[in-house]
Amino acid sequence: MVNKSAYMAIGVALDGIKHFLESWIAKEENASSWAQVCANLSNRGVKDVFIVCYNGFKGLPEEVKATWPNSMVQTCIVHLIRAANRWVAYRDRRGVSAALKKIYTATDESTAKAALDEFEASELAEKYPRSVKVWRDAWERFVPFLQFPPAASKVIYTKNSIESFNNELRKATHNRVQFTNNESALKTLWLMICNIEDRRAAKRAKQGKRVSATTGRLMEGTRVSGWKQAINQMAVAYPDSFDKYL
Repeated sequence: MVNKSAYMAIGVALDGIKHFLESWIAKEENASSWAQVCANLSNRGVKDVFIVCYNGFKGLPEEVKATWPNSMVQTCIVHLIRAANRWVAYRDRRGVSAALKKIYTATDESTAKAALDEFEASELAEKYPRSVKVWRDAWERFVPFLQFPPAASKVIYTKNSIESFNNELRKATHNRVQFTNNESALKTLWLMICNIEDRRAAKRAKQGKRVSATTGRLMEGTRVSGWKQAINQMAVAYPDSFDKYL
C-alpha cells in the first residue's frame, strides 16, 4: 500500500471560461514532477500563461518560469490566511484575520509591509509568531498580487475553484480507498469530472446561460465572475502580455 496524491490544474482562457486542464498522480511534490507537468501542458497547447495561483508547492514557481518565462507566480491568499490561522485559538482567529486583512488589502507593497510589521509587534503575534512567519516566508510570492487593480485582484486572489472541484472529486474516492494502479485512479477521477461538468452544463442550460455547442461531454467550466472588468484592467496594466492575444 502506497499513499499518493492527485493534483488538478484549472486554467482560465481570455474569454473568462474556466477549463479543466489536467490531472496527475504523484507520491510527492518535487521539481522533477512539476517540470513534467509544465512540459506536458505546454506540449498540449498551453502556449502562454499570465499568472499561476498556487498553494506554495516547492519547485513549482521555478518550473513555471522555465516553461513560460513571462509568467507570474502568486500564492493563494486564502491559503495564506488559513495557514496563518491554523495554530491560532478559535477565540483569537477573528483578531488575527482582521490584522491580516490590512496586509492583503494594502494598496502597495510598502503599505502591506507596514501592516505586517504592525501585526508582528502586536500581542496577538507574540502569542502566535508562526502566523507572522507564514507571511514572511511567502512574501516573495505574495507581493505580485498587490500590483493588480481591485477587479483583477478579486479574480486571482484564490484558487477556490480548484478546492470546490476537489471536494466533489473526493466523493469519487470516499468509498473506494484502494486502486490497483495510477491509471485506475485517474480513470475514476476522469469519469467523475465528466459527470461534474455535465451536471454543471445542464444547470447552466436550465438557467438560460451560455452553453457550448460541443456535443457529448462538455468539458468546459463557467465564466469567472466579474471577468470583463478584470480583463480590461489587466490588459491596460500589462499590454505586452495581453495585446498580442486580444
